[in-house]
Amino acid sequence: MPIGTPFHSRTSALCASQNWRAWSGYLVASSYGVMQDYEYHAIRNSAGLIDISPLYKYEVRGKDALRLVNRVITRDASRCAVGQALYGCLCEDDGAVIQDGTVFRLAEDHFRFHLADPSLRWLKLNATGMDVSIEEVSGQIAALALQGPHSRNILERVVDADLGRLRFFRLTSAKIDQVAAVVSRTGYTGDLGYELWFGAEHAEGIWDRLIERGKDFGIKPAGMLALDVARLEAGFILLEVDYIGAEKALISSQRYAPLEIGLSWTVDSKKDHFVGQRALRKLDQQGSPRQIVGLEINLSEYESLYEQIGLAPQFPLAAWRGGVPVYKDGRQVGHATTGAWSPTLKKYIALATVEKAFTEPGTKLDIEVTIEHARKTAGATVVKTPFFDPPRKRALAGSADTNR
Repeated sequence: MPIGTPFHSRTSALCASQNWRAWSGYLVASSYGVMQDYEYHAIRNSAGLIDISPLYKYEVRGKDALRLVNRVITRDASRCAVGQALYGCLCEDDGAVIQDGTVFRLAEDHFRFHLADPSLRWLKLNATGMDVSIEEVSGQIAALALQGPHSRNILERVVDADLGRLRFFRLTSAKIDQVAAVVSRTGYTGDLGYELWFGAEHAEGIWDRLIERGKDFGIKPAGMLALDVARLEAGFILLEVDYIGAEKALISSQRYAPLEIGLSWTVDSKKDHFVGQRALRKLDQQGSPRQIVGLEINLSEYESLYEQIGLAPQFPLAAWRGGVPVYKDGRQVGHATTGAWSPTLKKYIALATVEKAFTEPGTKLDIEVTIEHARKTAGATVVKTPFFDPPRKRALAGSADTNR
């Protein structure tokens, strides 16, 4: 039975919708209000506060800490400085992705993984013969994501660190009311944002402090439904939604290489040996038969389908998840995995895995649409992702692009 996160006393009091979902054995709010609109707009226009404590967290320390990290991730961790975060994949021997996640380098011989699925056994198996300690600290560390154009303004009122010069995907030690914390310039919304990591026993006090100091900037707690739309706009994939992890795949077509899920840029095939290296080198030479792309659904065609039966068009305000067929000239060439109406872009967008021949931006495809129990199709165009990528996401304080 799911249990509350360290913030449950606060989130449960605010969750008027009583709309919850289970995440790694914890209860998190799907939306605090009956609709997630205000929460989404807080992320894009002010600041959204998101409970991300259910992430699995593993501390890796010791003489061979770097060696282990380099063995199990596709990035070259030797190039990761202390105070830097890396995003990458964990793969099996055949190059299939187990899951994607982040690694923080907290010291020369100290790293911390943040992952969606449990991986303690995998890490320990790969650490055989190494001088390294691996400890799961998932329940000991609470985590919050503060995301949106005013996230820096709010945090500067709370932490004692200089956030103005903290670069994208960097992290720093800080104190929040004398509580030691790590502040990272990371997030899952594709916007200016930070993540806070600290002892779970301090969760309620830090939540209260952020809410108090963020009132003047329009801070709002945001749930998973708002986050899902934001991450789609950012073109971010989700494990078990946009791809299946290798450990849960039942057939070969359910196994995905980094190239197939848009993460070839995370693979450094020239570094020393890592799990899956040989297979990924071979795939890099041969190419992949499929790939994730962005789709923009043709609004005129979509609205016309509703008009034909006398209904006003209905756009999905919450992101849908599932395999929606994608066609080219009547032949299925892929499937869409996540889609939603983008309030910021005023477009109906989706992520889809399609055959390699149809991945070029500008390619015209058709996506299945079910209206009044009838299956129809609407036109869709392949586009580059991210759909939404504001300069403020990477800009430093004082930059002209900070609040755009």
